[in-house]
Amino acid sequence: ILDGMDGRIARLTNTQSDFGVQYDSLSDMVSFGLAPALVMYQWSLFGFGKIGWMASFIYAAAAALRLARFNTQASSADKRFFQGLPSPAAAALIAGLMWLGDAYGLPDGTTVLFVALPITIAAGILMVSNIRYHSFKQFDLKGRVPFVAVLSVVLIFALIAVKPPLMLFSIALLYALSGPVMTLIALRKHRASRKS
Repeated sequence: ILDGMDGRIARLTNTQSDFGVQYDSLSDMVSFGLAPALVMYQWSLFGFGKIGWMASFIYAAAAALRLARFNTQASSADKRFFQGLPSPAAAALIAGLMWLGDAYGLPDGTTVLFVALPITIAAGILMVSNIRYHSFKQFDLKGRVPFVAVLSVVLIFALIAVKPPLMLFSIALLYALSGPVMTLIALRKHRASRKS
């Protein structure tokens, strides 16, 4: 949430600069790239030895590549979509898994390892993929906001408050899966239109 606010505040106050863009990317790399990779390695991937180290490295390197690509395409890309899983969402997926595991006492050992390893690698691959994800930047919060939208936000916060680890991990997982699912639906529609 705060990562999204800093850019908006800079634009609202007309204080954005090239230095700020680069500094924000460096902060994002540490917050959403290195920190999740290191914490996930410490939490469970060290049990896989070099394979666990490799999974953490893939995630961190993918986060760096994702941020570099975002910076180079920021002026020309369609603002409604992100190309690849955004690094804050990938970090939320990793952190959510660890929080869920800690809160519900997921068993140590192979069960956690065989969940953590594929999720870490998949999050890294999705960050550098060409799969499109909704950016939700098309929502206009300056104009009138429908009552249903306000009610939906309140209900979402209420659901999160009931079981925060489970709900936040579920939201991050659903968002991570939304890109591939929407891509498959678009490909199926495209193939159907070519046949007819």
